Amino acid sequence: MNTSPITSGQRIKAIIGGSIGNLVEWYDWYAYAAFAIYFSHSFFPDSDLNAQLMNTAGIFAVGFLMRPIGGWVFGSIADKVGRKKAMTLSVLLMSFGSLLIALTPTYQSIGILAPMLLLLARLFQGLSVGGEYGVSATYLSEMASENRRGFYSSFQYVTLIGGQLIALGVQLILQKLILTEAQLEEWGWRIPFVIGAILSVVALYLRSNLHETEAFENKKGTGEQKKGTVKELLKHPKALLTVVGLTLGGTLAFYTYTTYMQKFLVNTVHLTKEQSTLISFVSLFIFACLQPVFGGLSDRIGRRPLLLGFGILGTLLTIPLLTALSNTTSMLAAFFLIMAALIIVSGYTSINAVVKAELFPAEIRALGVGLPYALTVAVFGGTAEYIALWFKQIGSEHYFYWYITGCILFSLIVYSGMKDTKENSALDKDGV
Repeated sequence: MNTSPITSGQRIKAIIGGSIGNLVEWYDWYAYAAFAIYFSHSFFPDSDLNAQLMNTAGIFAVGFLMRPIGGWVFGSIADKVGRKKAMTLSVLLMSFGSLLIALTPTYQSIGILAPMLLLLARLFQGLSVGGEYGVSATYLSEMASENRRGFYSSFQYVTLIGGQLIALGVQLILQKLILTEAQLEEWGWRIPFVIGAILSVVALYLRSNLHETEAFENKKGTGEQKKGTVKELLKHPKALLTVVGLTLGGTLAFYTYTTYMQKFLVNTVHLTKEQSTLISFVSLFIFACLQPVFGGLSDRIGRRPLLLGFGILGTLLTIPLLTALSNTTSMLAAFFLIMAALIIVSGYTSINAVVKAELFPAEIRALGVGLPYALTVAVFGGTAEYIALWFKQIGSEHYFYWYITGCILFSLIVYSGMKDTKENSALDKDGV
């Protein structure tokens, strides 16, 4: 069943609305990582900083275990009843998780219940984010015009990084202007989670007014047994394995240079918390601005050259960059080294959403993008911090650099063997 074509105004409004909702979701997710250095002792007392961070990172990693379930549940909802409804439900769940963290008493107040409630909140948030990626990647790719898919879908990572930027921005404001370090550690760390819960209500309103995609509307006549089912998804094994392979190295590099980097600067480079937050904020802001540039470039030259660039440079330069960073004492040198790494990673982050969406037909696209991606991120992205801190604890931190390099090399092999999805896009068969 065909509907009247979506106008340019509706397309832009939908992409802005979808992106802002995505930003709020990822702010909620990253607030945990940004403020872990302040609240870890509230849930895991009586241990040194590295052990506290490892415990907190462990719960961060466990949250990732829910992401495949979220990718499956919300991907199926998006393919069966619509992208819009799935995105609305995911942001509602995220709001609940943030509110739970904000209100959970400390270990000193309720004992073991405190880390258990923290874990429960992260499980809810993991479920939400697991569904968010696949559905929003599908939505943005389907709403974009054919010759601008790379550019528009890159805004998923603009807002994903933007969520982290807002979390760091809130942290900088609290650090520099409002609270002392003692106040932040005692109760101030709760503020960003309250903000997240409030912002989620705004995102909920925006998403309830989104326009559904043509690709979904045109498939309403498709048999229900084919829409959003794992059975139907398994008929596309090559696409499934491609998503795993192209995600593996990229997600590990992304989480290393974004989520983990703030702790690396404090724990290994020995900068202050304030210095590490400032470096992270500025580098991530530039990183976010690069995404549409790389996405637009992919619309001109194709997706594969960017992926190959990331794979080759990531394989060759990860160890030198991280080794140099671990030995520097200069804020400026640390900034430029991180920025060099993020420019390389942009070859993956800017286009990975559209590449995955271009692999699957509309009736299983959200599930196909979300589920294998979430599984891979749970195993490699979600454990990045924990593995890095473990290698540091045993005195072999440099092994982590080799681990990242090996994973990027694996993805490079996948990039080398895949066709350019820009020229072989399943989205073209939807009449998008």
